Amino acid sequence: MPAFNYRASTMEGKIVEGVMEAFDDGAVSLKLQEMGLLPVRIGSTAKKTILSREIELPWKRKKTRRKDLLVFTQELHTLVRAGFPLDRSLAVLSQLAESPAMSEVVQDVLKEVKGGKSFSEALAKHPAVFPKVYINMVKAGEAGGVLEEILGRLATYLVSSDELRSYIIGALIYPVLLSAVAIASITILTLFVIPRFASIFQDMGVPLPLPMAILSGLSSFLSGFWWLVLIVIFLAGYYFKRFRESEDGRMKWDRWLLRLPLVGTVLRKIEVARFSRSLGTLLHGGVPLLQAMTIVRDILGNQSIATAIEPIRIGIKKGEGIAQPMKQSGVFPPLAMHLIEVGEESGKLDSMLIQVGDVYDVEVRNSIKNLIAFFEPALILLMGIVIGTIVVSMLMAIFSINDIPL
Repeated sequence: MPAFNYRASTMEGKIVEGVMEAFDDGAVSLKLQEMGLLPVRIGSTAKKTILSREIELPWKRKKTRRKDLLVFTQELHTLVRAGFPLDRSLAVLSQLAESPAMSEVVQDVLKEVKGGKSFSEALAKHPAVFPKVYINMVKAGEAGGVLEEILGRLATYLVSSDELRSYIIGALIYPVLLSAVAIASITILTLFVIPRFASIFQDMGVPLPLPMAILSGLSSFLSGFWWLVLIVIFLAGYYFKRFRESEDGRMKWDRWLLRLPLVGTVLRKIEVARFSRSLGTLLHGGVPLLQAMTIVRDILGNQSIATAIEPIRIGIKKGEGIAQPMKQSGVFPPLAMHLIEVGEESGKLDSMLIQVGDVYDVEVRNSIKNLIAFFEPALILLMGIVIGTIVVSMLMAIFSINDIPL
């Protein structure tokens, strides 16, 4: 029978920790409740391998992570649903927080709440930890007296967002590693192998074959002026950063990304999924439509698509509804528009928007899978051509030695 670690709270807010054997975490939860304890966190005692552990970089230990916000929301929802007052729930969570940075944030939020501020006002003091969509949903939950339901919705929203983000990052690992190996291989061949071949011909007093002469010249330039290459890369990176930070530059860059073959389609689907899930979650939480549109506009990653939100807001103000202005924007795909129209007509816009987010999460996964299926062989082919060219040039140089008169 497997063993589970657990953290639970008494009704007085005291934290209790221990290990319990049970068939699953649900059985542990039931046993704890029978003991008069409220389960807050249950996990397996199985040892984690090095690969399964989350690597925490030294310079990031003082920062909160996305996981910290998710765990905080899930545990706060559990405590509030069990009938704990908000201040006692926050006091418990300040002790449970695994991250020292998150513990400090929760303690500060608790201090503000005890000082007479609302929960949403206390959260707003930490915009780097709690995004706008989070704060506004909590504010709506406080106003409507449904904070427990809102916290549950927020936990679901954060889980869905993190799953999509983790999938995208995981899918990009192999292409990035492949590119790194290719760059390292080309660098080693160019800086170390080719100069040795060139020195052999120089010692023999024989001119290099043309392909090898070109590669030797490139190798000599990189060896002698590597500092110049680094300066050019640094300046280009600095200029690009400044360009993207400017409003006009960010807009041009985002528009160019959307026009890219294959990649632009995936980016558009990612933004549609983010827009739909965020707007649906806000509406379900009781946030007014116009205010929700403003919040969603600020959290979209692509400024070209975010700019298209303002005409939609104007259309809503004029009483045109949401579906027609969205259709006129030309940003949203036909399937999304059809589902949103159905949701608006049936009075279930919030549920339909969340469904659109789910649909396009699946679309994003499939699109990324297809994109990587195209790029992986393309990268291998490109790497093979470049490295093959270098190797063939060296072989030609070796064979040309036989033509040298003795």
